[in-house]
Amino acid sequence: MHDFLNIAGRIFYETHFAPLLRMQGFFNEVALDLIKKDGASFPVLVNATERRDAEGKAQFIRLTVFNATDRRRYERDLRAARDDLKALNAALEQRVTEEVEERLRGESALSSQRDEAVLREQFIAVLGHDLRNPLASIAAGLQLIQKARLDDKTRTIVVMMERSVGRMASLIDNVLDFARGRLGGGLTLIRSFQPLEPMLRQVVDELQSSHPESIITTEFELTKPVHADPVRIGQLFSNLLGNALTHGTPGALVSVKAKTTDRFELVVCNAGNPITPEAMERLFYPFSRGEVRPSQQGLGLGLYIASEIARAHGGTIDVTSTPEKTCFALRIPLGL
Repeated sequence: MHDFLNIAGRIFYETHFAPLLRMQGFFNEVALDLIKKDGASFPVLVNATERRDAEGKAQFIRLTVFNATDRRRYERDLRAARDDLKALNAALEQRVTEEVEERLRGESALSSQRDEAVLREQFIAVLGHDLRNPLASIAAGLQLIQKARLDDKTRTIVVMMERSVGRMASLIDNVLDFARGRLGGGLTLIRSFQPLEPMLRQVVDELQSSHPESIITTEFELTKPVHADPVRIGQLFSNLLGNALTHGTPGALVSVKAKTTDRFELVVCNAGNPITPEAMERLFYPFSRGEVRPSQQGLGLGLYIASEIARAHGGTIDVTSTPEKTCFALRIPLGL
């Protein structure tokens, strides 16, 4: 047996297994490498039993040798798999640690952005509220000036100033409504069954006077009462009609149709370039005005406020846009 072992195996056999065999008389499944005639290594498992006589002299040693090639390969593959698993676990732990740290950083940044957004919206709300008083003073002053005798040039200037005051008041209302919606208060409605046609005609008259170059046609068939907030409906209609006059073809016809069937419908259509799909996706987002000309000014809150008013009434605003015309259609239940 000694002759079949390599040098390392011989040393190991003499220092470990031979003493073990003499002490206890046997050993089982000892892994050894035998050397074949061609010099290649041949893995084996060896069981050994030693028989001694009454005087303690060795009579014989019986060796049983098993081919351990497959077992050694299996053990080697098992160790490699265990090493791979350790490496994979280490990589996963590192990945999880990095993901957790990244998520914590993201949540911290998101929390900071959320706090900043709330602060901005609170600032907008306070600013809009505080602007109302000086604007009311300007409007009252203009009314007093109009009572005096004015030449044509001065009267024209006063009319322009009144229009600017009205526009500023509308912007402030939009800002305050936006702030209420984002800060959790939501839009408030004062519903009633008051006729909506007078409010709609008032909005048309106001915007027609500020856009004398445009033609606004109306068609009202309001035969049933609508349980709605007339002021809010007027605000919504003003935003839709103002949007049509601003973004439509200058001087082109703008049509307004309102009717009551099993619901209240209000449709505003204008000619002009169609709304692009990209702009359509963010049309009702706050501070988004789509693709507008540089001369067009505004905060981009009009359509957002209009959609919020429609939603508060349990309704919707649908948009269709073709090369021929663009239409905004409000539909809300009658609420009977």
